[in-house]
Amino acid sequence: MKHINPIVLDFETSGLDLNTSGIWQIGAIDLNNPDEFFLEEGRIDEDDLIDNNALEVVGKTEEELRDKNKQSQKQLFERFLNWMKGRPVRNFLCQGPQWDVSWLIIRTKKYGLNKTFHHRSFDLHSIAQMKYKNVIGEFLIDDDHSDMNLSKIIEFCGLKEERKIMIKEKVVQEGKPHNALEDCKLEGECFFRLVYGENIFPEFKEFEVPEVLRKQ
Repeated sequence: MKHINPIVLDFETSGLDLNTSGIWQIGAIDLNNPDEFFLEEGRIDEDDLIDNNALEVVGKTEEELRDKNKQSQKQLFERFLNWMKGRPVRNFLCQGPQWDVSWLIIRTKKYGLNKTFHHRSFDLHSIAQMKYKNVIGEFLIDDDHSDMNLSKIIEFCGLKEERKIMIKEKVVQEGKPHNALEDCKLEGECFFRLVYGENIFPEFKEFEVPEVLRKQ
């Protein structure tokens, strides 16, 4: 039976504030055909601010994010939205779609671009919490909030967290710089393991799908 799946979406930004930060890298993978992906970079706008913590996580400098030789942020969005036109399913899958999709809406409005995506999105966080509750018997909660971040999802899905991790402006794990396409692959792999109990990307085949996720 052929699965009908969403598009995994991830951004690399100059900070966490949707109104003052910029997007310099967009990654996306069509899970209906994993060979169909988008990965491009652009320079952030002149009025976009940069958070040093964001530079730390992605291993970039301010000069790289403002490189005049790169396409503008508007051009980056135009090319991404054009790529979206050819997708059979135009719903996104994100770890926190309320954040990622908000970026898209704000920027498409700023640049006067037409949206080529649907407003409904798949939330990997919620999918993981529901699966976790089915397996463990309760949601993963820390004090007064959900503790199901992407690192916890990666662990639950039997994968290895190899990215640099910062929590409250402190590096708690050294590792690989964040990359939008690589994060899309991680999220897409977790989605397939949680929903179908299957591996999808060859680079994660060495990590066995946990038995509790194979029992569908």
